[in-house]
Amino acid sequence: MTSLAHSYADPILTLDNISMSFHGEPILRDINAQILDVIRPNMTQGQILGFYGRSGIGKSVLCRIMAGLMAPSSGRVEVGAAQQPVRAGMVGFVQQRYPLFGHRTLFDNLLVAAERKHAPEAARQHVETYLERFCLAPHRKKYPAHLSGGQRQRAAIAQQLLCSDHLILLDEPFSGLDVAMIDEVKRIIVEVTTMDELNTVIIVSHDIVTTTALADRLWLLGYEHDAAGALVPGATISPQHQYNLAEMGLAWHENVEAEPEFAQFVEHIKNEIRGS
Repeated sequence: MTSLAHSYADPILTLDNISMSFHGEPILRDINAQILDVIRPNMTQGQILGFYGRSGIGKSVLCRIMAGLMAPSSGRVEVGAAQQPVRAGMVGFVQQRYPLFGHRTLFDNLLVAAERKHAPEAARQHVETYLERFCLAPHRKKYPAHLSGGQRQRAAIAQQLLCSDHLILLDEPFSGLDVAMIDEVKRIIVEVTTMDELNTVIIVSHDIVTTTALADRLWLLGYEHDAAGALVPGATISPQHQYNLAEMGLAWHENVEAEPEFAQFVEHIKNEIRGS
């Protein structure tokens, strides 16, 4: 497939030699990876990263480290155009249960988030904008219990974008959804990344086909083996498991799932996961 015109600017997120151990047992080891601001001519284009790995390998731990919710044993995470050390709140983290305050309306839930970054009047204006962009304006006075699953998910994504700095982690956003809802979530993710040049979505998912179709870059967390073939403790993201889909010609194409090259690449990823 043809690689569409693009270039790269400053780093958005950097993992610098991240390692993590619990009670002396290595969980993550020597992770070095980076997301760059991707530039497409005459377009506002954010970044989408697909993040894969077998269950129990340490994905959740690395997500919490990237979100500033857990400090690594060594190494650092730097985020944003200024590449500042990550702190809690700088990276939005949307978990599967879409937690919202049950005693507050949708508008008030979003306002609480917006007021973490903006003065009161500016916060209200941002909430109004996000309600419109996420097709939630008719539901502004509803409480979370009265929202559908799709509406709660949209609200949770909007909530995190309102209080974070362009970066957002989505934990299994396609889990348990029917085909129509998956299409809706895909539309929302694309909408998020085209709202601002720096908006960056990291999708942690076992849905390889859907996530790869959206992503312009992939990371695969897995184990390495030493020269004798023994497993090296601690999962890592080796250079050969960092894929630039834009350069491979697999990013930003409509109906890319129907292309033979896409199917071949997905099968390659599945085999790499099986072997990890």
